[in-house]
Amino acid sequence: MSRRFLFVLGSSRTDGNTELLARRAAEQLPADVEQQWVGLAEQPLPDFVDLRRDSDHVRPPTGSAPDLLLDATLAATDIVIASPLYWYSVSGLTKRYLDYWSGWLRTPGLDFRAAMASRTLWGVTALADTEFSVADPLIGTLNNSAAYLGMRFGGVLLGNGSRRGDVLNDTEALARAKAFFAQEAPPARFPHQWSEAA
Repeated sequence: MSRRFLFVLGSSRTDGNTELLARRAAEQLPADVEQQWVGLAEQPLPDFVDLRRDSDHVRPPTGSAPDLLLDATLAATDIVIASPLYWYSVSGLTKRYLDYWSGWLRTPGLDFRAAMASRTLWGVTALADTEFSVADPLIGTLNNSAAYLGMRFGGVLLGNGSRRGDVLNDTEALARAKAFFAQEAPPARFPHQWSEAA
């Protein structure tokens, strides 16, 4: 299977620092690698309602946005979560998308876990803080999500920026972007038990 990258943009605005950094990294991909870009603000997902205690198998809401994102997720070999750092983790739009993974795991006949196990998960984020350790919760969210599904985790590309376009002045981030997707993602970690609240 040839590589196909899905870029999931989790910002509430277009052309923000996270998106700019993701696009700089994507410019380095070979021309034969397909790219699909989906802005979650332009494809709003309905609220995810957790009904797993009411039924063993619950299909999440269908519609243009959920169906588009499910199809795009399953078609990708590489999924890039491009989310600004909001309150030390992913944005609300991004979190809702990840919540849908929980529903897709329980969709009869989909076998979402097996499909995702052959993929690689990446992250891109811009933050206003120059101390990048504040992004550890975001990195943990993506790393643990990948591990749970047996995905490879390529890491998170970090950049600094507050006002629109600031990240383009972060020369170290731009240098990292040039080689970010060229690195080999480590083998998938052994899937661990997911602790879900009752």
